[in-house]
Amino acid sequence: MKLRTLIVDDEAPARERLRKLLAQNELVELIGEAEDGVKAVELIEELNPELVLLDIQMPRLDGFGVIKALQKPPLIIFVTAYDEYAIQAFEVNALGYLLKPFTKVRLERAIERAYQELSKRADFSAKLDALFKTLKEPPHYLDRIAVRKGGKILVIDAANIDWIGSESGLILIHTREERYITNYTLEELESRLHPNMFFRAHRSAIVNLTKIKEIIPWFAGSYRIKLTTGAEVELSRGQAKELRKLIKW
Repeated sequence: MKLRTLIVDDEAPARERLRKLLAQNELVELIGEAEDGVKAVELIEELNPELVLLDIQMPRLDGFGVIKALQKPPLIIFVTAYDEYAIQAFEVNALGYLLKPFTKVRLERAIERAYQELSKRADFSAKLDALFKTLKEPPHYLDRIAVRKGGKILVIDAANIDWIGSESGLILIHTREERYITNYTLEELESRLHPNMFFRAHRSAIVNLTKIKEIIPWFAGSYRIKLTTGAEVELSRGQAKELRKLIKW
């Protein structure tokens, strides 16, 4: 049996090199390529590959965003130019990675490990979850986020988000027109959205600072944040002190 494999990298020369190397490997069957994270999500949903060679630093939607957009990620070999700190995170969580530039031998070893992992998909999902907890300092802030609406996977601009909240066990992203489900936790979004734009107003809510219209005094020293859409979000007493430092009210 061969691993049905997808290449995801925004650089054409990198995809071409991987394509040539995979053609020499008897354990894989190349079924497609994607040049960015948005296309990757579409192809993974459509083709259902068993293995994805996934670049991390890509425009529009990065590699971590691709994983978060998928309900059941396939086996992943991360292709990265990350620094030593991030590489240690992959190693601690026993996840395959290829550090650019990599050799043919290194690729073959990573594929062999992925082949062995195929029978342990539950373990692999747990390793992915552990990786996100380990990577407490992401390489850059999210500009776009993959979300779900009516069975579709959409990608929205972070700047269009009004606020994010927890409801009935789901994390919901609210824009002016719609609300969407995301696979990110509030903690992950707090660390991956730019702090100059997004603020943790409460343990169950994050607001876009540029969308704040009014701060309303509430009970026992707490407040309500009224947004430009008319939506209101609770602001805890402790976070009210932090917000004062940011917008001097």
